Amino acid sequence: MDALDVMANLQQVFPYYQAIFSADEHCVIGYEVLGRYQSETGVVSLGPFFHDDTIPEEFRLEVDEVVTKKALDYFLSLDDYTPLIFLNRDANLLMLDRADSFLQLLLQYETRGLSLERIVLEINEQHFKGDLDQLSHLLTYIRTYGVKIAVDNIGEHSSNLERIGVLSPDILKIDLRQLRKTSVHQAYQDVLYSISLLARKIGATLLYEDIETSFQLQYAWRNGGRYYQGYYLAKPSPELVPRDMLKERLRQECHHFIQQEKKKLETLYHISEQFQQRLTALLAKYKKVTDFNELISLLANELNDVCFRIYVCDEDGFQQSANMFKRNGRWELEPQYYMKNWSWRPYFLENIIRMRSRKRGILSDLYADIETGETIRTYSYPIDGEHYLFIDLSYNYLFEHDAHY
Repeated sequence: MDALDVMANLQQVFPYYQAIFSADEHCVIGYEVLGRYQSETGVVSLGPFFHDDTIPEEFRLEVDEVVTKKALDYFLSLDDYTPLIFLNRDANLLMLDRADSFLQLLLQYETRGLSLERIVLEINEQHFKGDLDQLSHLLTYIRTYGVKIAVDNIGEHSSNLERIGVLSPDILKIDLRQLRKTSVHQAYQDVLYSISLLARKIGATLLYEDIETSFQLQYAWRNGGRYYQGYYLAKPSPELVPRDMLKERLRQECHHFIQQEKKKLETLYHISEQFQQRLTALLAKYKKVTDFNELISLLANELNDVCFRIYVCDEDGFQQSANMFKRNGRWELEPQYYMKNWSWRPYFLENIIRMRSRKRGILSDLYADIETGETIRTYSYPIDGEHYLFIDLSYNYLFEHDAHY
């Protein structure tokens, strides 16, 4: 695309609108405004134009303003005053005049009846080259007008969670394109999980974008996504779509997701109950055994079909036994683990308190084992008021019992 052609034909620059759907109402809650250009060969995206640093800044700012004005004029002409309006801006260009031209444009439309609380300023943190603290101060100032802040393309490349935290956006837009690549599947999901934890900590809403399959929509639903966007739901178009366009379809899909999730949770509950009964019986069988190393050796033979590591800790996380570890099909006692402390692990002390108060075992979430790298779950069980048994379940066992996801 020739930048001079675009600048010479600004009347052929216009906005497209891509709908954003909500998980709670299953309806359209807003639109992202996207720049388009009517070329001789058809309608083309202005994305490459806006992202090309070799194009003069004033050109990109002018085209951005044309797209924004036409979009806001269109929104004001409608009877519906509720949809959020997502406006993309290059953070580097915003900093040139401290967003003065952007805010003056919005204030002009506010006098015509546009509520600035409908505006979502969307920026890409990864492309910003200036001082992050200054950008953070600017965004805080922009918020005083009621404008919300969204950081987009999170997860497209490695995201700097610290930088995102500094900006403290209202909305995090997570890119799900990488989720379709099996080579990065698990590592990518781990990154997205970390981002979802950050969102919860800073009080940001998760918007999953680039959803092109039902699998991606289900992933977004399962991982805290309140808003969804992508070709699977609605493609960009020159007009808005009906608010309830996908209401019935999304309800049906969510019902399917709920049924699958309930089935998974029921499976995990049954596994936990089976271990509760099995260990209660085994510890009753070996109640006279007072040496923990002897106990875990006996339990290893009894639980050979389900686990690869067994050990005992006290309530402060200090290991009171060696590790009983299965290597190449044979159980080995590893005395070097005696008195190691595991209280630093996430949820360790919380789970100890839960077991102590409920007098029941706990099945952990999936996680990667530090030493083997294998995806596992741990079943923890209270031996008495001060000692707790930890049994690391093998991936093969989890896979066979549909507890590996």
